[in-house]
Amino acid sequence: MSAITDIADAVVTALNGHTFSQPVTAARCYVPVFDLKEMKDLHVTVVPRGLEMSTASRSLLQSDVQIDVAVQKKLPADSTGDSAAIDALMGLVQEIAEFVRATGRFGEALWVKTENKPIYSPEHLEQLRQFTSVLTLTFKLMR
Repeated sequence: MSAITDIADAVVTALNGHTFSQPVTAARCYVPVFDLKEMKDLHVTVVPRGLEMSTASRSLLQSDVQIDVAVQKKLPADSTGDSAAIDALMGLVQEIAEFVRATGRFGEALWVKTENKPIYSPEHLEQLRQFTSVLTLTFKLMR
C-alpha cells in the first residue's frame, strides 16, 4: 500500500480504539457519498486528501500527507433540539482534533497540524438538515 493509505488506516485504527463522548466507528473510503437515509447514524469517514513530497537531505525524502476526517449526521426532523444536537457534534469534532494532536504519531508519520475550515457546512444544514464538519490533518513522514 501507499504511505497515504497506511497513515489513513492508522488514523482509523486510533479513532476506533479511543472512547469519545459519542460512539465512533471510523471507516476509510475514497468517495464518501452516502444515501441521506443512512445519515441518521453518525458517520466518521477518513479520506486520503493530498501528498506533497520534497527533499529533506541528499538521502531523505519528506512527505507531507493530508487526511480528511469527516463527521456527519442527519438531524432529527423536529428542529427543537437542533442547537443541542449541533453543539454535541461540534464537541465531538473538537474531541477528535484534540485526540489526534495528543496522539501525535500515526504509524511512521508525525502529526503537524489540524485545520477545520469551515467548522461545519451551512449548506448541508440548510438543504439536508445534516451536520457535516471536516478536519484536515497534516502529517510529516521522513524516509
